[in-house]
Amino acid sequence: MITLTESAANEVKRLMQAQNLTDANLRMGVKGGGCSGMSYTLNFESETREQDQVFEVHGVKVAIDPKSLLYLEGTTLDFVNGLEGTGFKFVNPNATKSCGCGSSFSA
Repeated sequence: MITLTESAANEVKRLMQAQNLTDANLRMGVKGGGCSGMSYTLNFESETREQDQVFEVHGVKVAIDPKSLLYLEGTTLDFVNGLEGTGFKFVNPNATKSCGCGSSFSA
């Protein structure tokens, strides 16, 4: 299971509305790269794939492919707005090491 904080869900909904994406899903994923080995990905997509795990959190439909789910299981997606920056923050219990910016990790 993946968790979106209320703050993250509200920001996703705001972005979807601003881009006129009424029926889109938030796709969360992982790809190779980044200074720690793997990077997080976030995109909007109108369709899901056959093997996707799809669920809804705070009114946001989230789709994750099976490979990414192995690395993201238990992750919380938050949205922060503060002195250290504004943006989405991944809190991943599977990460054994993360980079300073929080956009890549190793597991």
